[in-house]
Amino acid sequence: MEVSRMRQIARIACAGIGMVALSTPAFAQGAGGLNLIDIAQNMSGIAIAVAVVLFIQSFWSVGVAIERIYTYNQARKQSKLYAPQVAKHLKDGRLKDAIAISSSKTYRYSHLAKVVLAGLQEYQFQQESGANLSREDLVDTVRRAIQRASALTANDLKKGVSALATIGATAPFVGLLGTVVGIITAFQGIAATGSGGLGAVSAGISEALVETALGLVVAIPAVWFYNYLTGRIEYFNVEMDNSSSELLDYFIKKTA
Repeated sequence: MEVSRMRQIARIACAGIGMVALSTPAFAQGAGGLNLIDIAQNMSGIAIAVAVVLFIQSFWSVGVAIERIYTYNQARKQSKLYAPQVAKHLKDGRLKDAIAISSSKTYRYSHLAKVVLAGLQEYQFQQESGANLSREDLVDTVRRAIQRASALTANDLKKGVSALATIGATAPFVGLLGTVVGIITAFQGIAATGSGGLGAVSAGISEALVETALGLVVAIPAVWFYNYLTGRIEYFNVEMDNSSSELLDYFIKKTA
């Protein structure tokens, strides 16, 4: 990407954060106040590239968090509706109805439906195939099918979450790189003017502090989102383990 194009993106992005930051007393405009838009216009090419990387990381982390939160909310909502219905079908011995409702698109987000469906389909297959399996072998076969489905479902639930951990860990260091570039700019200002006055170093110092702040602004929400989503994944794993155990108990009693 050309430097001019990157500079335009950085100006737009900094203006967005500037609207929020400048509304606070600490960043109030006025005599001697801090103007982030002016800083963005005077940033070096490397500093602009660092800022662009940070904003891409920020947009990515927010996008992943929104998508995962929506998916998890749908999974929880649909599972609450699914569990009593499939339990009723199994209690009445209607295995085909239980399989039909488990494979319904109405519950496509439900993690419980995916796990239970794998066990029901495996049990039905063994029954219809006419394989002369012992009770222990039949239950063990169904258990392995459920374990495979649980592993795949857990992996789907984790999709994108690892990116939040990566962003949370690397964003401060990316901001630190911008900070170093800003300090170098400040020393270049001193060398160019031959003095260490405030005017010679203010642009570089401001640039360095903005890059540091951007790195923290990107990293902190990413870590928050990661911890929150990880906690929900653990909850879903517990639910899948409990449902798997209950389904296996049902098959053990059914084959007794």
